[in-house]
Amino acid sequence: MKKSQTQYVRPDGRNADEGRKVMITPHFVGAADGSCLIETGKTRVICTASVERGAPPFLRGTGEGWVTAEYAMLPASTGRRKRRDGLKRDSRGVEISRLIGRALRQAVDRSRLGDVSITIDCDVLEADGGTRTAAITGGFVALVLAIQKIMAEGQLKESPIIRQVAGISAGIVDGQALLDLCYIEDFSAQTDCNVVMDESGKLIEIQGAAEGMPMAVSELQTLLSYAQKGVHHLMEKQREALGEAADLIGQKPTLVIASANQHKVDEIARMAGEKYRVVSMKEMGFVDDIVETGATFEENAVMKAETVCKALGYLTIADDSGLEVDALNGAPGIRSARYAGEHGDDKKNNQKLLADLAQVKEKDRTARFVSAIALASPFQKTRIFSGSCEGLIGFEEKGTGGFGYDPLFIVGDKTFAQLTKQEKDSISHRSRAMAKLKDHLG
Repeated sequence: MKKSQTQYVRPDGRNADEGRKVMITPHFVGAADGSCLIETGKTRVICTASVERGAPPFLRGTGEGWVTAEYAMLPASTGRRKRRDGLKRDSRGVEISRLIGRALRQAVDRSRLGDVSITIDCDVLEADGGTRTAAITGGFVALVLAIQKIMAEGQLKESPIIRQVAGISAGIVDGQALLDLCYIEDFSAQTDCNVVMDESGKLIEIQGAAEGMPMAVSELQTLLSYAQKGVHHLMEKQREALGEAADLIGQKPTLVIASANQHKVDEIARMAGEKYRVVSMKEMGFVDDIVETGATFEENAVMKAETVCKALGYLTIADDSGLEVDALNGAPGIRSARYAGEHGDDKKNNQKLLADLAQVKEKDRTARFVSAIALASPFQKTRIFSGSCEGLIGFEEKGTGGFGYDPLFIVGDKTFAQLTKQEKDSISHRSRAMAKLKDHLG
């Protein structure tokens, strides 16, 4: 694009990469579940969040919540009266409403929102350019404040806000790249863009068009660089307005492990990684015995996960696993932990297994560890993830690591008890089931 011979001077004297003055006033509408007034230069937008029980029809039965938005300009917002929407909504307002909704849904893990719909209403009091990006930036503040309120009311245990979202405009006026266009600049721009990003600088949405000459890729890169700087500043303003509520952004979700077996708790926690705050049911205050009456690993896992999830209200996983030996018609199976009679007596269980296989040749001592992991949610149906690991049962215990039947279970030339934790995690039945669970969680 050919640049003008003279340097463009902005109407308000700002630098090319400088945004307008921003003010965000939280709790602007007392009756709303969350609200703010956002002012960017002369543009002023009221953003309110309204929480309603029940998800839209297309989400019913899924356990997922919904976030949507509506955008409108007050009649006198542009200096010349704009007709109010009647039965037929203004097509521009509909398009902007969809943009705001798409952007703010990126801020929320809807699987942790529950059977709830949140509507973000964005009403433009005064328009001087950048109303849609101001609505996104202010709408995020209103959304977080609404989440804070319903958490205080006990409707949610923890925050589903997974990322911060803000938007800003940029464009090319008289051959020069500019950030945060006011109306005069927007009206005469050869190119204008609306850019929505998260706190890491990743793009959520770009709306852009070259209304004059085509835009060079290098010019787009300049606009995006300016936008990243502007969004960073807006996010600082969002956090200032939110105060303590800003702590609700990006919290690690809690994952409760429904097991009294500390070895199993430690192993699952290690496999779960850093994305979750992993705690045992005991740490959360659940100490009741769960009677496992299921006929399969899957039934027992579901029973444990759902019992603890219902009691504590957090995402819960439970593993039911055991050893299946072919020469014993699948025994010990679901009775693996109490094969010798007493629950959890590894030494006696191993002794009984060796005794039962005393007359079985090596080639016939095939076996597998099986794991069924149930994921129970306060909002969604319980899911099951399975994994297995094939091996042989040895003639004597070897190794000092692991637990349960690990000293007897041979994979390759080593027992599970002879492997390092990392080696075992790479092939075990439980790690394979956990990998499927983690893929599901994303």
